[in-house]
Amino acid sequence: MSGEILQGSRPRVRWRADRWSVGAAVIAALVVMPILSVIWIAFHPTENIWPHLVSTTLPRYLGNTLLLTLSVGLICAATGAGLAWILVMYRFPGSKLLQWLNLLPLAIPAYVGAYALVDFLEYAGPVQTGLRGAFGWQTARDYWFPEIRSRWAAIVVLSGALYPYVYLLARQAFRDQSGSTFEVAQALGAGPFRRFWRVGLPLARPAIAAGTAVAMMEAVSDFGTVDYFAVQTLTTGIFSVWLQSGNAGGAAQIASVILVLILLLVGLEKLGRRRSRFYRMSRSQRPVEPQRLRGGAAMLALAICSFPFALGFLLPGGVILSHALDNPEHWVDRGLLLALWHTLTVGGIASVITVAAALFLVYGVRLARSGVPRALLPITTIGYAAPGAVLGVGLLIPMATADNAIADAVETATGWDIGLVMTGSAFAIVYAYAVRFFAIAQGAADAAMGRVSPNLPMAARSLGRTAGGALREVYVPLIKGSVGTALLLVFVDCVKELPATLLLRPFNYNTLATRVHEKASLEQIGQASPAALLVVLVGLMAVLLLARTNR
Repeated sequence: MSGEILQGSRPRVRWRADRWSVGAAVIAALVVMPILSVIWIAFHPTENIWPHLVSTTLPRYLGNTLLLTLSVGLICAATGAGLAWILVMYRFPGSKLLQWLNLLPLAIPAYVGAYALVDFLEYAGPVQTGLRGAFGWQTARDYWFPEIRSRWAAIVVLSGALYPYVYLLARQAFRDQSGSTFEVAQALGAGPFRRFWRVGLPLARPAIAAGTAVAMMEAVSDFGTVDYFAVQTLTTGIFSVWLQSGNAGGAAQIASVILVLILLLVGLEKLGRRRSRFYRMSRSQRPVEPQRLRGGAAMLALAICSFPFALGFLLPGGVILSHALDNPEHWVDRGLLLALWHTLTVGGIASVITVAAALFLVYGVRLARSGVPRALLPITTIGYAAPGAVLGVGLLIPMATADNAIADAVETATGWDIGLVMTGSAFAIVYAYAVRFFAIAQGAADAAMGRVSPNLPMAARSLGRTAGGALREVYVPLIKGSVGTALLLVFVDCVKELPATLLLRPFNYNTLATRVHEKASLEQIGQASPAALLVVLVGLMAVLLLARTNR
């Protein structure tokens, strides 16, 4: 009798596991679908302009993108690794505070930094106005000043916004190294620079490579900064070919070139770390003991570590705050309030859906009996590497086709014109956000569930709980802190996302990011400043949370 009950219960348990596995596979397919859509459209365009692109604009787009990306990667690697080394290995007045202040540029989107830099350095800005007043110059012909809207300015702004990615990972890598290693190197006659170059840097190379790869991918995908500085890159080329020339196939072909670059960056980063394996030789490893700097050396270290923070946070934050306080009437503007509402609703919905889907996917993979869902899990992170403009191309074209087909079918059957359900609403934006930032939620869910002892859900199942019941009653209460962190991080990234929102938003639909872009493009920095300040404040929430979890 008991054998019959046990035998009869097995298929039901297997069906539940299979049901979760199928759901996990469906979520993975929905995340990957926009990327596959871009590739399909690129190889099957309505009008193939690839030869024309190759012979005209594509070399310029690609050359500017490569120069921008390599320059930003080099500057971020040098700045991030250098700052991390100084702040971990030495102590001087203000060093402990600067360890956290150098994370704050992450709160400033690069496009906000671009608007602030131009406002600060342009002809009518405080710098040139002060120079003319000090030296008695009357017009721009009386003196030389570097061109602000240029490629070098875009490199400076992007480097100032992205170096914390390298700094954060390098700082942790230097902190994890053994203090005995550096003491031995010093005893053998190695000076400060040689200890950094021969000992610290090789041991931290995997972390520096990972941070540099992230910074370079962000540089490839940037739109707001390069568009404002009039630098023609692959991302701006997507907008030009699609929106100005009306050729979606050509835009998808340029988007495919961006995907190839992103995959190359990911591959190079993994190749650089492949043979870099370093292990602790003992459990009780003695940490690095920072050296105390005094006098001129302390002042020099303070100046070096303060400059990136001033460029990446103080300058743009101060300019935006100044304009926001000088224009209080724009805080009650109806357009700003509507953009704030759109941002909160779309970002909130997208973050909840993304985190819920990530929990379902990770849990489904853990329940799966086959290896297929587990093999699909790393593929779902590709959306984070794909720029927002690429996702816009991969979503809008198939969605518009499906929307028109559904509307025509409903009108034929009922005589009622329902309009465009997906592309005529914020649905496409929510979908793009979920795909773009799914990797954040998935990583948080996977790490959090990995810390839960397998015995707890097994005990719940033995007491009669279903798979869903074990997720609700065991996993979620134990990982709610990680779930809350994932919700906040995804929401913050949704607030800052610009290119995907510009491409997918309905007519006359603004978020805080698109409002900043529109007003700043019209040189209305005063009207853009309240929305920009709100974006920065939301970013600060995430940075403070990041600092709290990386003490």
